[in-house]
Amino acid sequence: MSLDVSPPDPPALEPAFDPDEYEDADVMGEDYRREELDEYLHDGAWERAFGEWAEHTDLGETEWAIVEDLHLVREFDFFWDDFADRVGYHAPGLPEDWRERDLHPKLDSWARVSGINAALTELGGVVSDVLKAEYIEWESEFEAPDDLPDF
Repeated sequence: MSLDVSPPDPPALEPAFDPDEYEDADVMGEDYRREELDEYLHDGAWERAFGEWAEHTDLGETEWAIVEDLHLVREFDFFWDDFADRVGYHAPGLPEDWRERDLHPKLDSWARVSGINAALTELGGVVSDVLKAEYIEWESEFEAPDDLPDF
């Protein structure tokens, strides 16, 4: 299956970043390289990754319209994770209380909500992979301590 829609604008990564916002912030380095990643996203990485993702996603046009209506794309976040030598990301998602909050008239089942959340996570992964493989030229600066035990 594929999704035949135009790529939305990439999310804007804010240079001011509170690392305490994410659970895994304690293992990430201090240089998140957000400005560089934002530049790469706007220079074609987002469009390239979105196209690759759209060719293989199970998300339908109705679900994509919900994503657009709720402006979920702008909630993506990408950052350099020096510890893991990767582009980390946090994908937006629909909350568990979507029904109580009456978020969107076409949100009518857990299957649809789960499908949207899974597809957005997959999109984040594709964007992360494209950034790492095709745009990032720097090396990880993290060095493991010398006193790690042998396993």
